[in-house]
Amino acid sequence: MADIKYYDVLLKPVITEKSMNLMAERKYTFLVHPDANKTMIKEAVEKLFDGAKVAKVNTLNVPGKKRRRGYIVGRTAATKKAIVTLTEDSKDIEFFEGM
Repeated sequence: MADIKYYDVLLKPVITEKSMNLMAERKYTFLVHPDANKTMIKEAVEKLFDGAKVAKVNTLNVPGKKRRRGYIVGRTAATKKAIVTLTEDSKDIEFFEGM
C-alpha cells in the first residue's frame, strides 16, 4: 500500500439531497482514497477541519457502473465513500455551511 498522507485521504465532499439531509444528524459524506481505512479518515477530518471531533466513520465501496459506447462495453471507475459522524461537543464543518 502506498504511503497516504492525511491531506490525500479526502478527495471531495458528496453534495446530494440525501447527504444534505444527513447533515442535520451531524453526518458528513466524502469521497475518499480507495486505500484509506477508517482510522486514516478520522485523522484526516480532525486535522483538516479545526474543532471537528469524529465519533464514528462508516465506509462503503461503490463499484463502477457498466457503460456502453456503441459496441464497446466498459465500466466507470470504482469509488469509496465515507460517512463521518461528529460528536455532540464538536464544531460543525464550515465547508458545508450555506448549502
